[in-house]
Amino acid sequence: MSKAITRSAGAPPGAALDGFMRLPAQRQIGLLLSLALVVGLLGAAFTYATRPAMVPLLAGMTERDTADAMDALSRNGFKYSVDSTTGRLMVPASSLHEARIRLATEGLPRAAATGFESLGQDSGFGTSRMVENARYHHALEGELGRSIMTLNGVESARVHLGLPKPTVFLRDRATPTASVLINLHPGRKLDESQVAGIVHLVASSVPDLDAEHVTVVDQRGRLLTSPQDHAGAGVSGRDLDYVQRLEESYVRRITELLAPVLGMEGFRAQVAAAVDFTLVESTEELFDPDNAVLRSEQVSEDLNSPASATGGIPGALSNQPPPAGVAVPAGEGALAAVPGGVLDPVPPQNTSRRSTRNFEVDRTVRHTKQAPTSLQRLSVAVVVDHRPASADPGAERIPLTEAELTRIEGLVREAVGFDATRGDSVNVVSTSFMPQAELEPVDAMPLWREPWVADVVKQGLLALLALIIVPLVLRPMLKNLSVQPVRRAQALPAGAQVPALAGSTAGGNAAVVAQKRESGEDQLKVAQNMVREDPKLVAQVVKQWVASDGN
Repeated sequence: MSKAITRSAGAPPGAALDGFMRLPAQRQIGLLLSLALVVGLLGAAFTYATRPAMVPLLAGMTERDTADAMDALSRNGFKYSVDSTTGRLMVPASSLHEARIRLATEGLPRAAATGFESLGQDSGFGTSRMVENARYHHALEGELGRSIMTLNGVESARVHLGLPKPTVFLRDRATPTASVLINLHPGRKLDESQVAGIVHLVASSVPDLDAEHVTVVDQRGRLLTSPQDHAGAGVSGRDLDYVQRLEESYVRRITELLAPVLGMEGFRAQVAAAVDFTLVESTEELFDPDNAVLRSEQVSEDLNSPASATGGIPGALSNQPPPAGVAVPAGEGALAAVPGGVLDPVPPQNTSRRSTRNFEVDRTVRHTKQAPTSLQRLSVAVVVDHRPASADPGAERIPLTEAELTRIEGLVREAVGFDATRGDSVNVVSTSFMPQAELEPVDAMPLWREPWVADVVKQGLLALLALIIVPLVLRPMLKNLSVQPVRRAQALPAGAQVPALAGSTAGGNAAVVAQKRESGEDQLKVAQNMVREDPKLVAQVVKQWVASDGN
């Protein structure tokens, strides 16, 4: 029967190291590799379980924006990493939205636009003037784009300038133009004042550029600036927006007036406005004949000579004496007073009188241009829900009386500015509203889809792996290191006797053994001391025991 001596469970801590040092080199290397593999596996599992899932923060960020974002995340205490493959900035999935909101508050990311700093770059030797002008125009466009991007709601902007070549000929001069492309943040919209500000900003930054020659377009291709001339056919989108805002303002007035009386859910109101966008220009000239004023007068008189006067063509015929007078009998009217009673035979030949008068007439010239937004008619419809007959929760609902409807109609008329000459109409009706359907409750998110469940599962798998590896791998390995293998002792020569133990006489071995047999515990301690002091001697003793048992 073979026997072996092993260490007890209460061996000193150095026993495992002592046992490991007594192992063969191959077994030591194997145990070290196995231990390193187990520790590495546990470390990798722990790192994977405790590391949060990283997702890209934002796509399409430039290097400058990425650097600014890293600085902002560091200041605000966010964890981040940079993907070595794509170069994207990664953040934990649990803090993705919070990190994006934080970057948005700091105006990140910013679109890259080249401004006047590009003019400081080395342009090289022999750069033409055309290239320099093109670089200046590009830099000016970049600066205008940067200025526009500082506005709230604008994510990025690009400006294109059409600057004509200067010329000394007036007839060949062209006016500069500009176009602006704006990319707005999701859910944002620019009002008319902001669009007008962008237009005047660009027009004031370029010499000789008029505001009407600036066009603003958003990322959806919608024209945000409309021409001022309404003479074209059709109705523009700006006109439709005006009608919609006008109707909404009337509905808001009615709601603010009736909500305290009927409640927000007790009525519905709609307004339809007919607006004329025709631009009319008229010119008239008026005259008032009653207010005539004499401005100038011209009178011309012509009186010819009498027949007895010498006249005609000079010569013998014109030098004839006048004919003899004609005697008039006395007592004939007016001729009696004529001396001698003789009259000229022929009176004067021609007498002419002309008169021209110029009067200043009162004249009025009137040029009228009517506004293109003329309200022609309003149509208002109000539906009032039935009211409960009593204050009880389950009371019957009854319609409103005619007097109540009349009072409501009067309030609506005053709210919208009712004008009968314009053809406005207001209709108030009391009817029962359909009961509102109860919304179905939204199903709660399954537990396994919660973000924290994945982390808990990872940690649970790590704990399970540790529970499996520690008792099944590490513990047997360490226990194996604490066990000292039994080495075979070399055979003694024939006739040789077992040497005595150290510190004892040749015949005192039996006495020492007899003194230590008081109990089994003492015997075990003696055996352990013997093995520790002289293992070779113990091996010889065990060999002799085996030989004696065999005999």
